[in-house]
Amino acid sequence: MTLNRLEITSREPFEDGRDFAGRGPFERITAIAHYSVDPAHEYNRDIVDLNKAICDDSGLVHFHGDVIFLTPADPTRPSRSVLLEVPNRGRPAFISPAAEYLVKRGCSIASCGWQWDVPRSTERIGFEAPIVPDERVDADAGMQLRLQPNTDCSDIPLTDQHVGEIGNHEPIIPVNLEDSDATLMVRDNMYGPATTITRNDWCFAHDDNGKPVADAESIWLANGFEAGRIYDLIFRPKTCRVVGTGLLAIRDFAVYLKSNDAGSPVIGQVDHVIGTGTSQTGRFLRTFIHFGLNLDEHQSQALDGALINIAGGRRGEFNQRYGQPSVQATPNFGHLFPFADQPMKDPHSGMTAGLLDRQRERGGVPRIFQTDTSTDYWRGDAGLAHIDANSGDDVEPPEEVRRYLFASAPHVGESVILSDKSMIGTRGANYCNMIAWTPFAQAALVNLLEWVRGTEPPPSVFPRQKDGTATSRETVLAKIERITDLTIPDRTLLPNLVPLDLGPGMQMGVGSYPAVIAGEPYPCIVSDVDENGNETGGIRIPHVEFPIGTHTGFNPRHTETGGNGQILEYIGSTWPFPRDRIIDTYGTRDGYLEAIRRAAENLVAERYLLEEDVITCIDLAASSWDTIIDPRDD
Repeated sequence: MTLNRLEITSREPFEDGRDFAGRGPFERITAIAHYSVDPAHEYNRDIVDLNKAICDDSGLVHFHGDVIFLTPADPTRPSRSVLLEVPNRGRPAFISPAAEYLVKRGCSIASCGWQWDVPRSTERIGFEAPIVPDERVDADAGMQLRLQPNTDCSDIPLTDQHVGEIGNHEPIIPVNLEDSDATLMVRDNMYGPATTITRNDWCFAHDDNGKPVADAESIWLANGFEAGRIYDLIFRPKTCRVVGTGLLAIRDFAVYLKSNDAGSPVIGQVDHVIGTGTSQTGRFLRTFIHFGLNLDEHQSQALDGALINIAGGRRGEFNQRYGQPSVQATPNFGHLFPFADQPMKDPHSGMTAGLLDRQRERGGVPRIFQTDTSTDYWRGDAGLAHIDANSGDDVEPPEEVRRYLFASAPHVGESVILSDKSMIGTRGANYCNMIAWTPFAQAALVNLLEWVRGTEPPPSVFPRQKDGTATSRETVLAKIERITDLTIPDRTLLPNLVPLDLGPGMQMGVGSYPAVIAGEPYPCIVSDVDENGNETGGIRIPHVEFPIGTHTGFNPRHTETGGNGQILEYIGSTWPFPRDRIIDTYGTRDGYLEAIRRAAENLVAERYLLEEDVITCIDLAASSWDTIIDPRDD
């Protein structure tokens, strides 16, 4: 076992020792997991730069990270199953408040730090990846940091900004503040032509009353950064971390949970581990499986199941030199073929590959749920996970996979307030999408848990051309224009994944930047819409089945934030129906909520919703009604 020591730092009753979810008292255990891996082992060789890290006398590479357990205090009442969360940007979402719906179904919860650049705090768990000594790194190697400010500004921190303050990580320090090889470029859209900014016009500094002050954590531009424009900084960081060891940490911690190690606080208590990741960490799990990492050095299986939530068809910067785990939008290794689970031919390179190939060859393919939202499709990549990259034809999931679309839902948001400002600091031309998908992700987790235990899950529901629920973005936009007053994005600026050439070191996980576009865009599909403008090709949430508005997977940038015509990557739109139309359809607030209740109960019968979340759907619908319709006038 490569998790060789668990250093427990605290052990305390959870919520004062109450009977938690009817399963007795639980305790919350925090610890530091210490790992050691063999860089020469067949199952570790794909970890970029692991062979360049410092080894001990036995040839092993060491690293460590934070972990958290939430488990029954009485070992004679074990849960037998553990939900292992891959925390998004270091923030455990299932520990506190804890997911009682899982606990009462016989599941403990654990969270494992894996991201090297997370600033540790009481709310974030981190990870110390090994360092590659300077003399072992190619002198010309570097990285790309993409910045798109929403307001005009003079300086920007050297952190990924695309999800606002919630995603901020430790600044990436350049090797030299005067680095003459560092390059700053600007363009007006993702794949538009770039202009190189003169080196004398920018520097590593922060702004002080219009003047630059040398600062290794910021970049300053003489005439300022313009809202909505895309800036690419190409430079060499001061430190090279073995980013991919975060993948090994998840693998080896999952195996440890099921082990009989004497130091484990859950020794002999765990039969199954299901992993879950959302957005960034959903892409992490796609990368994890792509590299065949679900078996450890001793061929023990790590995850028995995996919920890959709102990841789309991308992977991420989780196993490359100078990888930035928080990054999504930068054209990089996470945008590369393959996208679908099954082997298919890449129209650009001619190679044939599928996401599950390596894991299937080694064994240990877990049960997989992949759930996505409308915005993941409109971003140009989610559809690639289940269509042929050449023809665009439907491709059905393999037997180990179920796939679901939360119809008309946004990637982030879930706001019942009509606002054009999102929770991640962006601003749309339309109101942000109000649909909440969380109850349906909860049902997916329960269904996955039961699948691992032997119960077949409900059928996949996603856009398919064969049943008429998949179509082009252009077709949907034409329909939306006819029936709503929504602002429509510039059709020529709709994002797509494109084949990329990352230079001669590409196969070794070392990129040359910026990436070169190497071919025509890959095909893109989205769900078709009904007469109300709401999607037909997924799980129809009650707010979609009985709507009081149109909810889309796109929202153009607000004109005040620049980048006119481009869509926001995570934020869909809501167009409330006219008040009279709503009243004519449902009569009263109670009439509307009764329709929502019926739709929710139907979804419970189909197992796409938990019974306890019927009231959640009704409460959300009530808030939406009260936002759009004055309840005093019912």
